[in-house]
Amino acid sequence: MPGAKPGSSSACLNYKENSTIFLKKVTSAPPVPDNFCTFKPLPSSDAKEERLILDSIAWPETPPLPAPFSLNQTSNAVKSTFTILPRRGGGDWHVGDQLEVMIQIYDFQGNKKTSGGDAIVARLHNRALEAGVAGQVVDHLNGSYSAVFSLLWEGSAQVEVTLVHSSEAITVLRMQNRDHPDRVVFKSRFRSGSISETTICNVCLRQTNQPQCNYTDLRTGDPWFCYKPKNLSCDARINHMKTGYISVLKVEEKKLFQRNVNLEAFIPASGPASVTVLPRRKEQPTINQGSEKSGLSGYYYQGVWRSLGGTKVHQFNNSSAISQCLKGKVVHMYGDSTLRQWFEYLDASLPEAKAVNQNSPKQAGPSMISDNANNIMLTYRIHGLPLRIGAMPSSKEIYVANELETLVGGTNTVVVLGIWAHFSTFPMELYIRRLQSIRRAVVRLLNRAPGTLVVIRTGTLPVMNLGMVINGDWFSFQVDKVLRAVFKGLNVQLVDAWDMVLAHHLPHNLHPPPPIIKNMVDVLLSYVCPQKKS
Repeated sequence: MPGAKPGSSSACLNYKENSTIFLKKVTSAPPVPDNFCTFKPLPSSDAKEERLILDSIAWPETPPLPAPFSLNQTSNAVKSTFTILPRRGGGDWHVGDQLEVMIQIYDFQGNKKTSGGDAIVARLHNRALEAGVAGQVVDHLNGSYSAVFSLLWEGSAQVEVTLVHSSEAITVLRMQNRDHPDRVVFKSRFRSGSISETTICNVCLRQTNQPQCNYTDLRTGDPWFCYKPKNLSCDARINHMKTGYISVLKVEEKKLFQRNVNLEAFIPASGPASVTVLPRRKEQPTINQGSEKSGLSGYYYQGVWRSLGGTKVHQFNNSSAISQCLKGKVVHMYGDSTLRQWFEYLDASLPEAKAVNQNSPKQAGPSMISDNANNIMLTYRIHGLPLRIGAMPSSKEIYVANELETLVGGTNTVVVLGIWAHFSTFPMELYIRRLQSIRRAVVRLLNRAPGTLVVIRTGTLPVMNLGMVINGDWFSFQVDKVLRAVFKGLNVQLVDAWDMVLAHHLPHNLHPPPPIIKNMVDVLLSYVCPQKKS
């Protein structure tokens, strides 16, 4: 998979706390603030890494919106096509071959597009076999794209190509993050005695005559601000809440987000949409599809996720198997609601475990379950602000990096991180800096307790509609790349939720349905309890 190599035995310990990753030569200048959302200057090594990461995830240039606005020359999935290319060398398709598909994007007038930048995903599947694998999509920057698939099972293999966002829609989404990072409305209540006031809060606040309260974390540097209440001090803040969204899309821009037309819309085939795959040729060696070359982490077969390279995935199909795996373990989960799904799955799967009442909101935690008979403890806490969440006491706010500093760690400690969904409406620098802070804490944890297992859940594609453009899928593409880049090279394990959702036949969802969650937890437990080699 892209990013860290799961199960890599060559990863060394004694990491440098501020070690930078080197993705490619720096080609961009330091970011120049062009809006009200600016950030504190970083140390030179972190600033260099930030620019390297921003370079590495740079999206192709997208076209400006036509003036006057018209859909005529914008991408249209229904008029676009994909074509399965003949097998190189000719002949039948066999397990182990690479299937290549050429995708051509057309506009609403039926003309070929001549520029790239569309967000496209592809998968190969067989519904009867409950088999599926994600494709690797390449943008040729001229309106055409390639999708490459590994043929991993015998029988039918159906190609499915989806236009997630048009390049013109991405132009709009980029402007949203640049000009309106405050389009999610956060507030806090302040109270002292009988006096109560509510003010707006955010990572970035627009400058007004109203003073601001600075709640930037002193240790991590993570920023947060609220407008100061008129009659109360900044110390009187008692909670955090998301109260709504501000729609910044213009009427004509909404036309770029039409489901089944130019938003998460299937692209039809210009010919056959499937191939028949024969058994592997005897003379053909088995290819390690889990290598850096393929970028694949796994695939589904008979509804079960199978790893390609790295740790083999086992099935933990009952409470006994799960209890046996977690016996004597302490598992700390830090992240958003997509990680809380894992905690709730394990809670339901451990009937002997009892919840420890910590008088905490369910959404935020801290939550804890304990199985004394098997010496198992599981905890969950939501990560620090920003959080799109109902009212949460400010006393429950934490930053993951600070929490990691309190852990002793060791061979019986598992740390699980899943931090991505709440950052997608902000400039990417905010997410990079949050992960840099967490990475430094992970490095210190691994240095003082090398036996600690650290597992990271990647992001996924949420289901999209016009109302969710506030948090569009294009942002998910970006944060997924950033997370992999920041943790690349560390002795951490990835659960590739991105591929696991994309390859499954069920619709994309911010909160994947139970069959996918079960497979994700099986991957997690396979890291905790790897099968001993015979």
